[in-house]
Formats: sequence, C-alpha cells, structure tokens
Amino acid sequence: MTYNFKDSPTIDQVGIEERVARFNTRSIKKDSKVQALKLALNMIDLTTLEGKDTEGKVKQLCYKAMHPHDHLPNLPTTAAVCVYPTFVKVAKVALKGSDVKVASVSTAFPSGNSTLEIKILDTTLALENGADEIDMVISRGEFLKGNYNFVYDEIATIKALCQKHKARLKVIFETGEISTLDNVRRVSDLAMCAGADFIKTSTGKIGVAATMPVTLVMLDAIKDFYYKTGIMVGMKPAGGISSAKSALQYLVMLHETLGSAWLNNKWFRFGASSLANDIILQLEKEAKGVYFSKDYISID
Repeated sequence: MTYNFKDSPTIDQVGIEERVARFNTRSIKKDSKVQALKLALNMIDLTTLEGKDTEGKVKQLCYKAMHPHDHLPNLPTTAAVCVYPTFVKVAKVALKGSDVKVASVSTAFPSGNSTLEIKILDTTLALENGADEIDMVISRGEFLKGNYNFVYDEIATIKALCQKHKARLKVIFETGEISTLDNVRRVSDLAMCAGADFIKTSTGKIGVAATMPVTLVMLDAIKDFYYKTGIMVGMKPAGGISSAKSALQYLVMLHETLGSAWLNNKWFRFGASSLANDIILQLEKEAKGVYFSKDYISID
C-alpha cells in the first residue's frame, strides 16, 4: 500500500488534550475493576532489555509471565516476554506449552542507527531463533529529515521477513524524539501503510515515553486506517506506564476510541514490566481488603 504524507491530517493538540482529560475522569468500580485489571495484566509484554541480561534472568521473567503471582489464584498470563534476539531460544524453551508469545527487538534497537543489511541480519536471527513477534525501531533521523520513502521501505523490508516466518511486526516510533503530534500521526499512517501489525510509542530507553495524548493520536490513526482499508492494526504504548490506575485510563480510552474488538492482547499491549506488580497489588487489595508492600512482589 502506498503512502502520501499529504494524506495525514493536522492534529488539534488542544482537542486531543481535552479528550484525554475526559478519559481521565472515568472510574471503574468493584467487579468491573477486577475484570479490567486482569485484562490489563493479560496485555503486558514483560520485558528485559539490558546489557546485564542473563539466561537465568530471562527464565525467571518467563516464569513470572506464566505465573504472575502464585499466591493469587485465577490470574491470567501476560501476553508476551520481550528479549534481545540472542535470548529468544531461551525464552521459547521456558515458555513451551503456554500461550505467552516471545517478542524480540531488532533493527539496531534502541537507536536504529545501522545499515539495512545489519538490521536484516538482526531480525533474521530473532526469527530463526523462533520469535513470534518482532519489535523494530524506525530510523528517526531519516524520518525527521522528511525521507519518508526510506522509512517506509525499511518497514516493508522487515515486514516481508516477518511474513516469511509467520511473525507479527510491531513498529516503534520513539515518539519522544519525533516530538510533535503531527509527526506522530504522520509516522503512524506511514507504518500502517508499510505493513505494521502494531504501532508502538517508545523503546523505554529515553526519558519521554508513552503519553495518553500521543497514544490517542495513534488510536485515531488506527481507526481511520481501519475505516479506509478494513485492516485492524494493534497498539502498544510502552514506557512510563507504571500504575494500575493509568492502565485502566488507557483501556477506557482504547474502548471509547476503537471499541471492544481491540480489548484483547491480540490488538493491544502494554510495554511496561513494572506495571504488572502494581496490578497484582491492586488485585490483592480487591481480594483481601488490604494493601501489601511492593516488597511483597518480585522485582523483574
């Protein structure tokens, strides 16, 4: 599908902020809150993307993905575990028999500053090791120069690799670097036209990560793309979402923008490992009537 940057609308920032403010006034009570918290937990991509990662750390993360909290019954698993390509095999073995997916970052994550050849090798390694999903980063410098065809072709190339291995592609924009809401809308349209299965806000490696205004702009882009093509695209806000309260506000915004069809982990993810702990503490509160210390939960 071709992309013309002139087709992307200009964003009314004041209007976006007013809509977000309304979402933040919504409240969810009692049984509905428990259901929503469990849904949010089931949408999390537990992530470890550090230079000090080890096989043991990845195995522990996989165990937590399958058993978020052994002392609280009937919890869902998380959606996925996200690791570097070199740890995909370890995660695949650890998660065998579960519904938890293995996602892997690629394309010179987190900077994206490398050659296309290296990015292809990086992605191929993850796919051949068994990754179910690829989280790629775009070349932000090229995008900011207005070299949209370069970014489009790069995404399309990685998408073709994913299709060959029947993997889904998440495209990371690093919205804190591309700055404006107009740019966020433009890159969202571009990525979906190039074949993104998901669009994702951030790497989590810079100070400015997911925000509700940015996410709303991306959700609106997904809605318009669906009305135009009939193709559903997923959304993943990543980084900076650490409280259960914030997660519920994102779910309200998702439901009121895209509807119930997107309210599952096939079409919506949170890239926020610390969020899982706060959700578990809130579920404990709902079940037992008391708040537990954060020391009660394992640190990822």
